Formats: sequence, structure tokens, C-alpha cells
Amino acid sequence: MPVQTRTAPDYAAPPASGLRVTWLGHSTTLVEIGGQRLLTDPMFSERASPFGFAGPIRFFAPPLAIGDLPTIDAVVISHDHYDHLDMASVRALAARGTRFIVGRGVGARLRGWGVPDALVTELDWWQATTVGTLQVTATPSRHFSGRWVHDQNGTLWAGWAIVSPQHRVYYSGDTALLDDMIDIGTRLGPFDLAMIEVGEYDALWSDVHLGPEQAVRASRLVEARAMLPVHWATFDLALHGWTEPIERTLVAAASERVQLATPMPGGMFEPTVALPHTRWWPDVPWKSAREAPAYSTGVAALLERTRPPSP
Repeated sequence: MPVQTRTAPDYAAPPASGLRVTWLGHSTTLVEIGGQRLLTDPMFSERASPFGFAGPIRFFAPPLAIGDLPTIDAVVISHDHYDHLDMASVRALAARGTRFIVGRGVGARLRGWGVPDALVTELDWWQATTVGTLQVTATPSRHFSGRWVHDQNGTLWAGWAIVSPQHRVYYSGDTALLDDMIDIGTRLGPFDLAMIEVGEYDALWSDVHLGPEQAVRASRLVEARAMLPVHWATFDLALHGWTEPIERTLVAAASERVQLATPMPGGMFEPTVALPHTRWWPDVPWKSAREAPAYSTGVAALLERTRPPSP
């Protein structure tokens, strides 16, 4: 895997535009916005699993080691699945006094891992908190939660809108398509960048994950000027090929006229200045949307406005 390695000095100077994003793999991003630094779903461990010896193993080491992170003002957690809520990463960040912003119920997990209550902010959908001059709002999503068989849906899953006086960023978390995305765009957008999950999908999972075509549609629904595909190229969590999500996203984005950023892991960019368009992954066979469709149910009005995917 080609990876652009990052070190702490890369963050010594603030972004000239006031907004900079580093994709660290899967759904982990470092967002520098409004003079603050936020991490989304920090996952620095080798495996997305309750076991250190088994389970999905990452394709590459984190481009930026957790010990080399610059000062982080807050962490936002979308939900408690193992590839998004990593105990080792949480504990390492908590030891530095980092604040955590999470959905309802997720705070209990963090406190159980030794995170002080003073560092935890729990929000319901549409509730907001501040980080410096930022407003961070929990947004509706369509997914599920739980880390064991007995605790399914006991905590809240959410997306996040991160808004400064000058810039706006949306992070979808894991979600299927839902009508609330229109409200997210109307109430909290337009966004300079939408970081939306495109990978780990299947026709049987269409009501808990977007898939590439609906991810592109979601970026338009939330009124994003550009889209960063996340949740791909890091873990093998589904049956599709690992390059398929980005190939299908490219096709859908061209059809929908959506501007894409395609940085390699560790790629850093300022969305309002320039978007990276490097094709860094190999050219291997993949299935198109016609061959392997995955569309959410219950959103007929939204799907009617979606153009048929190209072959």
C-alpha cells in the first residue's frame, strides 16, 4: 500500500486557508479547522476486533503514529463498533487529556475504560457543543451499534457537523441513505467538505451502509462542495474487492458532477484550495453498480432523483 508518512512537524504551521484535512485511513481523519484540531473515529490499532490475535487486520501502519499526533482539541466518535471506537486509541488520547464528543450512551464505555467524566460530552441528534469557536453538532444517521451480541443498539450512532465561523465540514459516520440528510444540509450546510463512508457494503447491508453511489448522492443532499471518500482501503470488512468502492465512487461522482478528493493514506490537503486527484491504487477487476447494486429501502423519493449508475 502506498502511504504518505506524517510526523508532528507537518502540523507546526496552521493551514493558510483555515481548513486542512489529513486522511489517516478508514474513517480516521485529522481535521484542522478554525484554529482547532479534531480527530474523527481514531483507529490506530492493528486489528478492528475485540481480540488482539484475531479479526480484521489493517493493510498498513497508521501514516501518523498516535504518539506523534499534534495537540488534539477534541475527538468525535460516530458509534461504538470496533473499527470506529478503539479502546487502545481512546486510552492513549485520554492520557493526554483529550476531550471526547460522542453519542448518547457511548460515554459509559469511555468511562469504563478510565476516561475521566470531565473529558466526555454526550449528545443526542441535533444537539451541539462548542470547541473553541467551533460548533460541533451530532447529526442523524441510519446504522446500528453494539460490541457484543447482548448489547445491540444500546448506544447512539451519529454523524457530525463541524462548523467554524469560516468553514464547515460534515462527517457521515456509518449510515445508510436517509431523508434527514436534506435537513443536515439545510440546517448546517453548505459544507466545504463532506467525509462520507463509501466502503464495506453489500446488498444485504443496504439499510446500514451507503455504498459508493448513495455516498455520492449523500454528498449532494448535505450540500457539500467536495467529498472525501472514507471507510475504505484499510480493513477487509466486506466481500467486495478493496478498490471497488473508490472505482464506483469515481463513476458516480462523474455522473453527479461531484468534486472528489482522493488522497492516499496520510494525504493532507486544504479543500478550499485544491483537491488531490491521485490515482494511487492498482487497476484490478471490480464490480459495477449494475453488477452488485446496494440501495437503501424507504427512501424512494431520494432514489428517484438519483441518476442510473453507469456501467
